[in-house]
This record gives sequence, structure tokens and C-alpha cells, in this order.
Amino acid sequence: MKKRYTLEILRLFFCVFLMIMGITSNLQAKHIIGGDMYYVCNGNGTYTITMKVYRDCNSGGAQYDNPGYFQIYNGSTAFGNTIQAPPTNIVTIPPDNDPCYEVTNPPCVQSATYTFTTPNLPFSNQGYTIAYQRCCRNETINNIVAPGDAGATYRVEITGQAQQLCNDSPVFNDFPPIVICAGEYIDFDHSASDSDGDSLVYSFCSPLLGGGTEGSPNVPGNPNGPNGVQPIPPTGPPYNTVTFITPTYSSNAPMGGSPTVSIDPQTGIIDGVPTSLGQYVVGVCVREYRNGQFIGEIRRDFQFNVINCTPLVVADIEADSVIGDREFLIKTCGEFTVDIVNESYQQSNIFEYSWYFDFGDGTAFTSDQRDVTITFPALGTYEGIMALNPGTPCADSAKIFIQVVPDIEADFSFAYDTCIAGPVTFTDLSTTGAGSFLSWEWDFGDSNTSTLQHPQHDYQIPGELPATLTVTDINYCSDTKTIPVTYFPAPAVLIIQPDIFEGCVPQDVFYNNLSFPIDDTYDIVWDFGDGIGTSGEISPTYTYTEPGTYTITLDVTSPLGCYIGAEFPNFVTVRPAPIADFTFTPEQLTNFSTTAYFTDQSIDASGWLWTFSDFPAPVLEQNPIHTFQDTGYHEIQLVVRHESGCLDTATAIIEVIPLVTYHLPNAFTPNGDGKNEEFKGVGYFDGMTDFRMTIWNRWGELIFETNDPNESWNGKKKNQGRILQNGVYVVVVEYTEPRGQKIRLKGFATLVR
Repeated sequence: MKKRYTLEILRLFFCVFLMIMGITSNLQAKHIIGGDMYYVCNGNGTYTITMKVYRDCNSGGAQYDNPGYFQIYNGSTAFGNTIQAPPTNIVTIPPDNDPCYEVTNPPCVQSATYTFTTPNLPFSNQGYTIAYQRCCRNETINNIVAPGDAGATYRVEITGQAQQLCNDSPVFNDFPPIVICAGEYIDFDHSASDSDGDSLVYSFCSPLLGGGTEGSPNVPGNPNGPNGVQPIPPTGPPYNTVTFITPTYSSNAPMGGSPTVSIDPQTGIIDGVPTSLGQYVVGVCVREYRNGQFIGEIRRDFQFNVINCTPLVVADIEADSVIGDREFLIKTCGEFTVDIVNESYQQSNIFEYSWYFDFGDGTAFTSDQRDVTITFPALGTYEGIMALNPGTPCADSAKIFIQVVPDIEADFSFAYDTCIAGPVTFTDLSTTGAGSFLSWEWDFGDSNTSTLQHPQHDYQIPGELPATLTVTDINYCSDTKTIPVTYFPAPAVLIIQPDIFEGCVPQDVFYNNLSFPIDDTYDIVWDFGDGIGTSGEISPTYTYTEPGTYTITLDVTSPLGCYIGAEFPNFVTVRPAPIADFTFTPEQLTNFSTTAYFTDQSIDASGWLWTFSDFPAPVLEQNPIHTFQDTGYHEIQLVVRHESGCLDTATAIIEVIPLVTYHLPNAFTPNGDGKNEEFKGVGYFDGMTDFRMTIWNRWGELIFETNDPNESWNGKKKNQGRILQNGVYVVVVEYTEPRGQKIRLKGFATLVR
């Protein structure tokens, strides 16, 4: 059913308002949801300009620009000064409650009008454009590219022809619905009125861009420049347009839909069925003609928000399938009495139910109850209707088809050798009054299936396995039966697979039991052939501690007493292996002593391979000597080989400790004789960091300081000027050792000249 939307009713569906652009001095406003501009000729070259703007006035919403800034352009050249106009006639539009729709948190909607009179506009063939601009649009808009960076331009053009005729522009009659319902037919009259009686042609067109993001909170720049959020003055034509996301959307099809939402060029009616939820920018242009000659155009920029709308009364029942809009099918197989469960909603808004079924034999069923139980006289298809609130504005109904068809019953049998694992044969025994079946669906209880009528199945696992058969006949009636299959035969053959057939003492061997069917309800006995090891696990792991070649035996008895056994001769060989070990001296190495002497302590070794982490080549000596190239931690690895070919490895970490030394003298003689002329510490400084030496006189005055352990004090204050007087000076030295330990030394320097 078509629905013609009016502004007041559609406002009841507002769930989310789109935020086109800011209309407040805080440069962050994004609550304007549409607007347009038109003019009236006053004579004497002056015109009254009116701009209508709509905004979301919910709590926290931005206010209108006060004043708004407008600029007149003659062609692309600015004419006159920027015009300021305050918003007037700011009114809140009250919602008009529709009893058939539930409205939660109804929105607050305001409209404002900006009006001013132009100065005298001399006749110009180029015409005049009056413009207002603001950025930016809501980032969640679906149909244009980068909506968060796209501002808007509202403008009207007074052409040369319009000036000659002292023309009044058309004026849109109503502002379109911002929010509409997905899947519902929209039929909005977007026509305009023209006081001169001119011919009007309507079309979708691309909304105009204006301004930019400069000067917004996160974007530097001039907010009132051409690319700012509020250009003052607004820039002149020509104007760029928004970029639609193609091929899904375009200026001619800004919302898609099925059928496509479009506008009638003669009537201005927007109709179609929007199918995709989201927010959509839409532009509508109205071209004005007089005696077949084009004289002007007005343009409106607005948004649609497509949402899921929930009516308060919906007819619905529990059915096997939905075959159309409010059309339901219930199929009953062999049962003539049918319980119909009413799922209509919302129940608090439903005050009357009316059921009617014609049995076709001169009798009928009627009821005014919510749920009904109906006994049909014979097999066949019956049509009925359930009506909610009949004869009222908030009414709905459902058409119901009941198919009464013959009964169907699933059944089957199975057979297998209970002692030797083999296939289970299943036999279908199902029956149907329809005469023939469409399908058989078997579930054997072990995640395997079949669609054959009489299948065979090889189980890989034992157990109480629930076999299930579902049959469907030509009436699409189905029935299901489940029978447990007690499946505990002995495996037909024993299959084992070790993870290794040959190894070195001590050797772990994992025996993977691949025999089937088998689980922990079976009696299992392993003998690992070394006279010691046995196990009752399905797939055990055993460790051989002595060399040799071993024969393995496995015996399996099922819960039903069925037995099978097997021997695996000379199955696993375990060779003797060495034991790697070594020592080294000295036990502590430093950068002053970096050579270590290694002694092999291995048992039953016939070959040696040493690896040093600071030396690229392996060493094959039994007792090597190694000099470490640097301080720090070093890994040493010894791999030894037994005559059988088995290997063993020993690893150690050796630390070469980095040491620094520092010693202070107690006196020096800076007298020019070339002996003991300067005061400095001596020692080994590599790896020393954060060094600082300070020297103080007895009055606490700092007379020398250095961060270089190799720099000397020459007896002068800060090593400049004359030599200080004889005496004892306090020396403080601080530094950090290579391992991070902080050292602080205090001594005395006796200066003797």
C-alpha cells in the first residue's frame, strides 16, 4: 500500500538526525538537516532574499549563526559588501502522534528564516548569485565520498531574464521527510509554488560544496577563509558538487532502492522504495520556464535517514513458511486438528481478533480468540484469514493456508557381525500415505551421513551410536526415528605405528594404536619386549633404558568378549649411547684472564665436537684450550659420539667478568722538573661509564672537575692561571662499573711545589 508522507507524521520516525554542517560560532556545529533559498522581486532593482534552514534542537545541539553571512556576486565578481542577517521566526515544530506507530524519544525540530533586502542590483546579463556557506556534513553519510570534509553552499541565482521580468522565484511547499522507513513506499510531494504561474521542471541534482575543515578543532588554518568552516564572505560561483559513491549512487539516484527512488519532473513527487538502511544526501533542483524560456533555478539540499520502522499492529502467526506479504502456510501431516499460535504484535494495541476459514462443504470456522484450534473435515488445502482491529485505522490481517496431507512414519532396521569389525547394513522400513518418498537422510551417530535408501556404513569407533533416519515424502512431510546401534566388535586387524623404529638409550617410543573400532572400554594389554614394560593404554609411550632389539605384542578384548592379538617381531631397536660431560678451569674468568682449559668427563665417548659461541669453527680435540675474545656470557657445547653412532650433548654457560680498576695517588709536585707534574688516577678504564672527578680546597671550593678519567689536574684552578698554594685537597671520584655498580672513592691530593 502506498503511503504519502507529510512533514509532521514523518517526524515521528526520527531516530537519528544527520548533521550536515555547523551553524554556530563555535565552529563545530553539525545539526543542520536541510535548507534552501529563494527571492521576491521588489522592483527598482531590489530583491527580498529568504533562506530557510532546519536544525535538530535536541539537548546540546548547535545554535543558528547569528548573524548569518551572505555575499552577492555579479557573475563570479563580488558585488557590494558582505551582508549580515539574523535568524528570525525560530519555531519548534510539535510532533503529531500517529496512534499506529510507537514513538520513543521524539526529536526536537526547529526551523529558522534568514531574510534581507539586496541593494539596488543594476541589470546584468551575467545575473546575480547570492550565497551562504558552512562546513561540514555528518561523517556517517552513506552515499557521498568523504562526507566529513564536505561543506554545503546554499545559493539562489537571479538571471538576466529574471531581472527583466521582475520575476519571483518558486518556493518549495514543504520540507521533505528526513527519516523514512526501509522497505516502505515513499510518495512525498516535493513540489514548489510559483506566484507568476511559470512552468516548473523538477530533477534530482548534486548538492553544492562550500567551505572546508580549516579552523576546526583538529585542523589548522583560518576558519573564515575560503576553505574554512565558515567562509566570510562566502566564495563565489562556480561551485563544486559532492562526489557520489558510484555505481551504487548518483545525483539522479541518490538513495538507490527497488524500485529506485526518483522524482517526477512534472509534479515533483518523490517516490520509490528505499531498501538500504543509512543516511543519504539529496539535492532537488527546480528549473523555471516562462513561455518556454528558461529564467531561473532554485536548489534544495537535504538528507534522508532510512531506518527500520516498527508499526504497532502486525499480523503474524507461527507457520511452516511465509509465502508472501502477510501470507502464511501451515502443513499438517496426518493430523486433522491444528493448533494455530498467534504471534501478532504489539498485543497491547490489539483489541479485536477475527478468524474465518471456509471448509468448502457449506460450513465454516469463526472465532474472536487470539489462538485457535481447528479440526478440518478431510485431507486438502484450506484458506482462511485472521484480521486484527478490523475496520479501524490501526488494522492488519494475515492470509493463512492450511494443508492437511497423509501421514508419514520413519522406521528402519540394521544388522552386523558383532565380533568382527565390518560394515553395518541399514534397511529403510518407512511408510507414507503419499505413495512415494523424496529423500532419505541418515545420520549414523559418528558425524557421518548418507542419502541412500538402504546404506551400509563402516564405523571407525565403538559405542552406543544413535543412528537417525529422516524421511521426506512428495508432500514434503517429514518424520524422524533414532535407534541406538550397540557397536563393540573386535578390530579386524591390529595396526600399530611407533614414532621411531630405531634410537639411542634412553629412548622414548610412542606406539600409536591405529586399530579400530577401539576405545577405553576394551581390555588392552601391551608387552614392550624388554621383560619389564607393559601397559593397558590405547596408545602408550614407553622408555627403553637398555640397548637391544625388542618384539612387541598387543592383545585386545572387546566389551562383548571378542578377542584379537598380534605379535610384532624385532619391531624396535635401541642402541647404546654415551654420556656427555666436561669441566673447565679456572672457574672464574675476567678480562684480565680470558683463557679456559676444558677437560672431557664423558663416558663411552669415541668422538668429540666442541662449539664456542664466540668462535665460528668447531673444535674436535678431546681437551681443548680456548681464549675468549670478549667479556660477557658465552655458551660452550660438547657433542660426543658413541661407537654405535648415538650422540649426547652437554652445555655450559661461562661468564667472562668485565673489570675496571682505578687508583688515586696521594701527592704530586707541579714544579716544572718534569717529574710527577700532574695529578690523575691510574688503572684499567675500559667499560667505565659516568665518570666524574672533583677536587675541592679546604674551604669547600670546587677547583677542578672532569668527566674524562685520562684528564689530569695540573695544580691550577680549573687547570688555568697560576699554580695553587701547597696543601691538601679533597678528591672525590664517581663512576659506574660495566655491570652497573656505582663506585664512589674519596681521597686526598697533596700539592707540593
